[in-house]
Amino acid sequence: MTEPSTPPGSADIEPLAGSRLLRLSGDWTLAHYSRLRLRVTELGNIGGAEVEITQLGKLDTAGAALLLDLLGAERLKQLAPALPVASRALLRTIHFSLQDFCEEEKPPERHIGLELLARIGKTVDTFRQNTLKLLGFIGLILETLAHNLFRPRRWRMTALILHIEQTGLNAAPIVALLTFMVGAVVAFLGATVLATFGATIFTVDLVAFAFLREFAVLLTAILMAGRTASAFTAQIGSMQANEEIDAIRTLGLDPIELLVLPRVLALLVSLPMLTFIGMLAGISGGAVVCAVVLDISPARFLGLVQNDIGIQHFLVGMLKAPVFAFLIAAIGCLEGLKVTGSAASVGAHTTSSVVQSIFVVILLDAVAALFFMEIGY
Repeated sequence: MTEPSTPPGSADIEPLAGSRLLRLSGDWTLAHYSRLRLRVTELGNIGGAEVEITQLGKLDTAGAALLLDLLGAERLKQLAPALPVASRALLRTIHFSLQDFCEEEKPPERHIGLELLARIGKTVDTFRQNTLKLLGFIGLILETLAHNLFRPRRWRMTALILHIEQTGLNAAPIVALLTFMVGAVVAFLGATVLATFGATIFTVDLVAFAFLREFAVLLTAILMAGRTASAFTAQIGSMQANEEIDAIRTLGLDPIELLVLPRVLALLVSLPMLTFIGMLAGISGGAVVCAVVLDISPARFLGLVQNDIGIQHFLVGMLKAPVFAFLIAAIGCLEGLKVTGSAASVGAHTTSSVVQSIFVVILLDAVAALFFMEIGY
């Protein structure tokens, strides 16, 4: 025997004393969806009409969704006890599914002034957090250094010499070339401007003063920030992404002692030497321009430098070199340890280490210039 078929779904409005009666009947299934969808659209808001659903036949997900659109979740919840258990469960499932996957309302647009203040606040908070992390990391480096200072067996001499070669020896040609060219440019500009006042002889003092106090150490530190800090971040970051640093800790070794300390000490050795090379190269570039443009012989150039420029200007430049070296190495290593397990994270933190290093170098150089100027040194 075949099961008797029920009529297709329908939704009819009948008059009722003082109100209206919405009678739902038949099969509300996918086979009748198009016609039922049109009927639901025609009925629109049924308001306070009474609803009769006892004559409903078969119900599937398509029909249940239409009933939810027509009656609403609250109204349908009140009428559900009149339906079979399977139909009630289906309606409840469809209701929850529509709630889970409904499109979220777009938040109202914020005022541009509030958005600007929010971004400034976020930037300041990020700067504060990065500063605290850097200070904590510097303390950890100093603690590890003090712990191993009088334990020669724990010194990593092979790694130290390797990093000195990579950060110092390999960087010497580019530092010398850059400072030589900048020295020549400074001398040419000085000679051009000072010629207006008939004081071209002071071009010698300008070049020597600028490179001994500022340009040599600043240009060298910026080069190291772009060249060495990024290399430190990429090296340590790749190890962090590949879980090699976790393996080092598992073996009972200290990553700070094994990876960070040799790099910091190497840059502490390399940057002062590169700064000295930069001083010599920058003054040499100025001497070449003075000899060609101003007819000041190298012997006279050196004599003027010796007579007019005090030793304190050389000491100021050399004193800033180890401070810059320590901070550049610390920032590079810290950003490497922040890397998560992806290549994109390595690139992002490498960029961050370069930006932070250059920012810190220029900021400290400005503070140091003001300090030495105030104390008259």
